Amino acid sequence: MKDKRSFFERLTGAVNPKDLEVEGAEEETRHLSVGAKGDSKKLASSIEESVAEEGELTVDVYQTADDIIIKTIVAGVRPEDLDISITRDMVTIRGSRQETSEVNDGDYFHRELYWGTFSRTILLPQEIDVDASEANEKHGLLTLQLPKMDKSRQTKLKVRSS
Repeated sequence: MKDKRSFFERLTGAVNPKDLEVEGAEEETRHLSVGAKGDSKKLASSIEESVAEEGELTVDVYQTADDIIIKTIVAGVRPEDLDISITRDMVTIRGSRQETSEVNDGDYFHRELYWGTFSRTILLPQEIDVDASEANEKHGLLTLQLPKMDKSRQTKLKVRSS
């Protein structure tokens, strides 16, 4: 019998929430809270996936002398459909890639593209300047340029008298 799970589900071991029985999921949750052993990690990931079925972006993160650079592929997603949240030490990229055409599942020869919501949270190795950060998208490649905070930089303040 052919495996009907999507490529993403086969690749990550995710379980489609439609395939889980509601009673079974509640039963698994109760066992996990009591501290069941064995396949508890597998059960936990199945339950998490059923609660929030979300893909994870692949990213490249590197540094230059002045910046931390994050690159990720967001082909098929309009820039206005991306939500990028940044703090001094963390970046979260969220979005949704919607399939535009309706094709019957039986008509596919291969189905490997991921459709749906996705996100990725990256903990940064160094604090960044949130206000000077930039995001650019070109040909489906999202590039975040995050200027590093220079903690060793000093400046002299002049005292004004009032």
